[in-house]
Amino acid sequence: MSTESPEMIRLSSPHMSGREMKYVVDAMERNQVFPLGQNVTDFEEALRTYSGTAACSCLSSGTAAIHLALIILGVQPGDEVLCSTFTFVASANPIIYLQARPVFIDSEPSTWNMDPNLLRQAIKERIRKTGKKPKLILVVHLYGMPADMEGIMAISKEFDIPVLEDAAEALGSTYDGHHCGTYGIMGVYSFNGNKIITTSGGGALISSNETLCRQATFLSTQARDPAPHYQHSQIGYNYRMSNICAGIGLGQMEVLTDRITKRREHNTFYRNAFKQTEGITLLTETSQRYHSNYWLTTILINPAETGGVTHEDIRLKLNQYHIETRPLWKPMHLQPIFTPYPSYISGVSETLFNKGLCLPSGSLMTETERQKVADTLLNTINRS
Repeated sequence: MSTESPEMIRLSSPHMSGREMKYVVDAMERNQVFPLGQNVTDFEEALRTYSGTAACSCLSSGTAAIHLALIILGVQPGDEVLCSTFTFVASANPIIYLQARPVFIDSEPSTWNMDPNLLRQAIKERIRKTGKKPKLILVVHLYGMPADMEGIMAISKEFDIPVLEDAAEALGSTYDGHHCGTYGIMGVYSFNGNKIITTSGGGALISSNETLCRQATFLSTQARDPAPHYQHSQIGYNYRMSNICAGIGLGQMEVLTDRITKRREHNTFYRNAFKQTEGITLLTETSQRYHSNYWLTTILINPAETGGVTHEDIRLKLNQYHIETRPLWKPMHLQPIFTPYPSYISGVSETLFNKGLCLPSGSLMTETERQKVADTLLNTINRS
């Protein structure tokens, strides 16, 4: 009898198309094994065309993309940057890199993203307290769900504060038919191994302003001046995406639509599986204006309706059955490193953190595997 443990059903595993090696081998045959080359150029063009924007710069990570965007948009030490609190730490860390000050904004209940009402309140209060406007609005499209970009862009226009979109989890998601990342002055994508498509590690900046992306490319290659010798007039960074990683990305772009379709299919399955069970709710599109890639299907567990079963009870039980889940993001204003900074909090993100789980949602997951996830979760509640 086999003693091997069952393979873990992962939250979001990389899923290769089968075509990635064609581009990788092509780069190796051309000896383009460096952070420049045809694959990078072609990947940038593919992302630019897909998102419908003017320019793209492929970089080593989504975090690097945020860092460079903040620099390009003029964030200086002491400046305040308005940032979603309900996000991964990579959204906020680059603000600290520049010795600027994050100001955290809580979520609205419908999208779990930045609350426009709290955003307006924060801007007015920061102006009153500091005598100047915050430098930038950094909004996150969480778990693939678009933020209320109409509300946020109206506030951006009202106070003349630019918007940077962290769409790391939202490639392929749209709001009013326009891709996340294309509303603000710049947008960020991530191609980490768990994202909807991957380059192993990598990210990109997109913008309707070609000059901004050219500046990102310049800074990401150590800010080398156009001279026959190595000359540098400003600080640069080693943030350029490699030609090999970009080859993986080109193969992944060929199946992006299929990957989105599969993730949305998983979300529909979970929605149907749990619709008769009290105490389980899912993050969902609130109107036809929102189109989520459903990078991860996320649920809330209400112990008052599940016989006392909590999201942590479910996480631990699913782990026993070799099913990977993850709590929702712990808000930035609750993180020890960020407690000294201002925050405008309604309690929404704390409630989400205290009740929420991410379920396996990867496009590699089979129908049998997702049925196991649903059955195990429901059995955990019903046995209570």
